[in-house]
Amino acid sequence: MVLMKEFRIVMPMSLEEYQVAQMYMVRKMQQQNTTSTEGVEILENKSFEDDVLGKGHYSSKIYRLQSKAPTWLTTFAPADALIMQEEAWNAYPRCKTGFPCILDCPYFTKFQLTIETVHRADNGQSDNVHGLSKGQLATRDVEIVDIASSARDYWSYVVSSSNTDLSKFTSAKTGRGPLLEGWQDKSKPVMTAYKLVTIDAPYWGFGYRIEHALLLGERALFLESHRNCFAWIDEWFGLTVEQIRELEQQSDSLKEELGRPTLVKSVEDFDQRLLPESEDIYSGQRAQLST
Repeated sequence: MVLMKEFRIVMPMSLEEYQVAQMYMVRKMQQQNTTSTEGVEILENKSFEDDVLGKGHYSSKIYRLQSKAPTWLTTFAPADALIMQEEAWNAYPRCKTGFPCILDCPYFTKFQLTIETVHRADNGQSDNVHGLSKGQLATRDVEIVDIASSARDYWSYVVSSSNTDLSKFTSAKTGRGPLLEGWQDKSKPVMTAYKLVTIDAPYWGFGYRIEHALLLGERALFLESHRNCFAWIDEWFGLTVEQIRELEQQSDSLKEELGRPTLVKSVEDFDQRLLPESEDIYSGQRAQLST
């Protein structure tokens, strides 16, 4: 069964600001979590141009995040085989990310995960920004993600939750915040990242569990990364896209000199269960994902 879900992440910033915020967030999270064991290895970075997205930036990465895999998944494949390849086409304000395969694992050659993103200067109320057909709209599920929410679930702890309480945070440079109830309808400027996640794991007996586990993981990653985008606003506000790219080039040059791959997001071992006080965002999934 193919799962299709659209996450709408509303942000208290303009489209131009968000592009800088996202680039800064990715760079900082990489620096904070670089290790020599697990993470994301960047294989290729280059410009691209096609008839659909137009001009943009292409990247190819390998994800080595084995310790994040639920225990039940390692019964079907060894943890050290769960290595994923990512290809991303960033033609802001439109982006596409694909995970065409899980490497080194013959069990998952048919697996597909794609994320298509459209960024718009609204508060998440546009109905069909991805141009889906009537059939696709009938199966698509929609969730508006509130970056100020304090709810936590199993995947929030896997991703590593931010310590900043956005319901109390105020930006010193812009005066934006705190993000109180209903802030999405009051914020100026405002924009939304519309992320359409499509997952297909056509494996009898456990494919459904893989699809739902990945969907929950993507939601937690979207929430954490976008929380950071706003929580770090005083660090990136006033910078340009060109300045961020210069910082990235300097960082890449240093890594080449040191002979190290670009790695991000390693985690320590943890007890794989939902905390009792966590909100069960997806009813019925708690038992499945914590065993």
